[in-house]
Amino acid sequence: MPKLGMQPIRREQLIRATFETIDRIGLADTTMAQVARSAGLSTGIVSHYFGDKDGLINAAMRHILRQLRDAVGARRMEGADDALAQLRAIVDGNFDETQVNGTAMRVWLTFWAASMHQPELRRLQRANDRRLYSNLCHQFRRLLPAARARQAARGLAALIDGLWLRGSLAGGEFDVGQARELAYDYIDQLLSAARTDAASPNGKHA
Repeated sequence: MPKLGMQPIRREQLIRATFETIDRIGLADTTMAQVARSAGLSTGIVSHYFGDKDGLINAAMRHILRQLRDAVGARRMEGADDALAQLRAIVDGNFDETQVNGTAMRVWLTFWAASMHQPELRRLQRANDRRLYSNLCHQFRRLLPAARARQAARGLAALIDGLWLRGSLAGGEFDVGQARELAYDYIDQLLSAARTDAASPNGKHA
């Protein structure tokens, strides 16, 4: 019988081993036995906690999504409550070390590709996309009319994903500072344009 409190430790150990195995040989060639071997445990233990490979992969994706959610949440808690600070905090969380280290980036790319063919991974990815858009839209709505806030949120979400993707495919170390500054500039340009429109006698007000 497992020791009390051992389950979360074992699950964490196996998920780390899953990331390492996917990073090393790719998702298609990853097996329960290889993950177990990487973790120094038996295949039976992997089956006990996750059932099969699909269960293990789903748990691994949920884990990296939780890391992203926690990173964004922590940055938002640290930042001021005004909309600009909160928007920048969301950007910072998406470029947190847990999301841009080499293994995480390769695993994310693997999950993105697999989500086109696996319904559960696709559902998780869509939920993550909706969360990002909703958080951005809520903050932009504090500063912009509704329609413009929605457009701004879609644009910034696409920019965050695009910067991350280009960084992951470029090779070498990801330049977090540059990605963050580009996203900040985009936010500043949107808000500056909105202020200009509002100040103009012919500006649009919605």
